[in-house]
Amino acid sequence: MLHVVLVEPEIPPNCGNIARTCAATGSRLHLVEPLGFDVSDRAVKRAGLDYWHLVRVEVHPSLEDLFSRHPEAGEDLWLATTKAPRPYSAARFSPDSWLFFGKETAGLPLDFREKYRERCVRLPMVGGARSLNLANSAAVLVYEALRQNGFPGLLGAGEMAEA
Repeated sequence: MLHVVLVEPEIPPNCGNIARTCAATGSRLHLVEPLGFDVSDRAVKRAGLDYWHLVRVEVHPSLEDLFSRHPEAGEDLWLATTKAPRPYSAARFSPDSWLFFGKETAGLPLDFREKYRERCVRLPMVGGARSLNLANSAAVLVYEALRQNGFPGLLGAGEMAEA
């Protein structure tokens, strides 16, 4: 199963959109605190996130906590950053990859990026573009990882295939 990790996410709609991507793909969502929003049952219901029950969410107080609870995360992780030296298409994702995304205003911490420099990838953009929206970036990487692995567990055709 793919794991999507949001490190200190700040904008609720981005998290909601990424959660929906996780729900639709069977990916697990990890949120690393501090969060810029509330993910309690009451807050989620108030926001009308009717798919939230389909998302497996784990909240971690820190990256250190995530790695102590999931040591396997360090074996196949990929960091999405505009500062990466190579495009995401150069990555070889496994069905159990961990995809890390930083907060909207600052990205992933420098020391974390440096520690995993060879695992940093970026989405190509024109010069002068700051970055893509976090939810869009996550969707691109999740679906690329799934594509590389044959879309495990996902439906390959819709109802039109029966016509």
